[in-house]
Amino acid sequence: MRRVESRAAVGARRGMGALLAVWFAVPVIPVLLWAFADRWPFPDALPTRWGLGGWAAAWDQGAARAALHSFALGAIVAAIATPAGAAAGWALAVHRIPLARWVTAALFVPIAVPPFAVVMGLSTVSLRTGVPGAGAVVAVLVVAAIPYTTYVMRAAYASYDRSYEDAARTLGAARPAVLRVRLRLVAPALGASAFLAFLVGWSDYVVTLLLGGGRLVTLPLLLGASASGSGNDSTQAAMALLTAVPPLLLLVVTSRLSRRKARP
Repeated sequence: MRRVESRAAVGARRGMGALLAVWFAVPVIPVLLWAFADRWPFPDALPTRWGLGGWAAAWDQGAARAALHSFALGAIVAAIATPAGAAAGWALAVHRIPLARWVTAALFVPIAVPPFAVVMGLSTVSLRTGVPGAGAVVAVLVVAAIPYTTYVMRAAYASYDRSYEDAARTLGAARPAVLRVRLRLVAPALGASAFLAFLVGWSDYVVTLLLGGGRLVTLPLLLGASASGSGNDSTQAAMALLTAVPPLLLLVVTSRLSRRKARP
């Protein structure tokens, strides 16, 4: 009986995996085809001429520079929001802070409030106070990313076993060594937090558009400008892949590094 149930569970798991693969592949396959199609007239099922014209056009429109801006923005947001979320998660999970519920609610307000409504007011404030557009974009995106990093780290610290730190102190470890023990144990959560914060900066459109004032051109902005005009479909597909693939690769790398650091 157990063997039958085990086979059924394995079959159900494989079936769900196949369905998820199809779910993600259906919208991606046309983008992949368009990215390498120089000509794909209707109603042909496949492109009639293959090539790299879309990639060349994307390069000429500044996709490489926009990708560097997106990466820098995501990295800066992750570098600030990850330690901030780790500190907030530790305080909420381990210490008894006053008005913890209100503090938690305040941290998660940026998720509940529509970003467009907030940024419209902040754009006027940044202009009148003379704050540079790039600095305002980073500040707002850090605030938007902290709820995600805080939630992940709070969940990690809630199940964190502090006996490892106690054992390190008993063996005479100094505070930096004890901190390294903690970081090693929560490395997967830190990796997930950093990835989420990076994704907030990498994929943002509204905040960068309104507060950046057109001076900070990222991949989402370049893709949106191309899609809203009469751009070439191959060029838009190439930009879409440039926007989607790097975070996926970073997710794979982060997951592997986190697993390696978490091993005893």
